[in-house]
Amino acid sequence: MDKIPSFTVNHLTLLPGVYVSRKDTIGREVLTTFDIRMTAPNREPVMSTGVCHTIEHLIATYLRNDPEWASKDIYWGPMGCRTGFYLILAGDFEPMDIQDILIRSYRFAAEFEGDIPGAHPRDCGNYSDMDLPGAKVACARFLTVLGSLGPETTQYPE
Repeated sequence: MDKIPSFTVNHLTLLPGVYVSRKDTIGREVLTTFDIRMTAPNREPVMSTGVCHTIEHLIATYLRNDPEWASKDIYWGPMGCRTGFYLILAGDFEPMDIQDILIRSYRFAAEFEGDIPGAHPRDCGNYSDMDLPGAKVACARFLTVLGSLGPETTQYPE
């Protein structure tokens, strides 16, 4: 069986950053899947499930309420390896096209106070597995990456 393209990325040298994982055409629409890599795979600790789950709820809520990006947001969710997230957008985009919305989203999460959106038994299948303090730390840390994106953090390593 052939490897899927994401398994061909060199995770030993991959840095935290924002990468185009793939582009698919559905009808006339291009869907861009982004690899939002928050930690260096196999070199830094992965995020706990509570941290990932909290970031998922906060940033999904932010993106789906943003006046410019809500209509383009198809999916925001964690990677199984817990080193980052996938963002799927309707449109043909590159990492620098989404830098501003990511900075705003991560700032929202890093500064969030109050009840986590959707973190209630009626709204979520695992509402109790949340870690707001940890999510805020992880998001604040990733904001430094987002503020200085360049070729090393937007293009997959060979």
